Amino acid sequence: MTTKTPWLATHRARTPAARRLIAFPHAGGSASFFRSWVPHLDDDVELGVVQYPGREGRMAEPLVPSMTELATAVAEAVAADRAGRETVFFGHSMGAAVAYETLRLLTAAGSSTVTRLCVSGRQPDGAEVVTAPRHRTDGELLASMGALGGTRSDVLEDPDLRRMVLDIARNDYYLIDSYRRDPDAARLDVEVVALMGEEDAQTASPRMEEWSSVTTGPFSLHVFTGGHFYLAEHAESVVRLATATSVGSPGSRPVRGE
Repeated sequence: MTTKTPWLATHRARTPAARRLIAFPHAGGSASFFRSWVPHLDDDVELGVVQYPGREGRMAEPLVPSMTELATAVAEAVAADRAGRETVFFGHSMGAAVAYETLRLLTAAGSSTVTRLCVSGRQPDGAEVVTAPRHRTDGELLASMGALGGTRSDVLEDPDLRRMVLDIARNDYYLIDSYRRDPDAARLDVEVVALMGEEDAQTASPRMEEWSSVTTGPFSLHVFTGGHFYLAEHAESVVRLATATSVGSPGSRPVRGE
């Protein structure tokens, strides 16, 4: 039995769906970012995307400023599914941290059906240099978003849309800047798959490999061509990798487009 919740947007529902892939968006992102994944899903896989408050269908709801509050709410929504289906988490950038913390809560509560955690575009402990968290200025947000390339220029050119986008991004950047992973947290018992773009200035292969320390299960690292949002270009390959029965050994070379 699945309980409908605003926290999970279902882009493709199969009846019955034997497995489900749950995606966690990046800072400033929303559930619609993963809509392009739908054509690449197998028939037995349901795609659910975490919809953070304050965007799309939840625009009237207040933004969530802390990782603890966000992960707790998402964990409750995920646990509400009583079908006991095999689940894969896929988190990109900020979403990688949210997915990890959500899985920690589910595991501690004994209610996890997650067998694979995919962490994309974020090192386990974030930036090399950690500074005191603060709310970033419009200029700082625009510079960061422009460097990452995740927001369409026409959105930022519209004053009303730009204000909305910047308010959401400011909240999410503060949330992730305030977040510190507990180095003494109990290790997970799931497969962990790390993914990154070879030209992403925010990630480095040696640091991405540190995700292996969060689990007692198998680990692999896969490098794709492209930058921070490499997954837009490689949607089919990423979906196939995330939902494969067996991921296998890590790719030794960047994946070129199909």
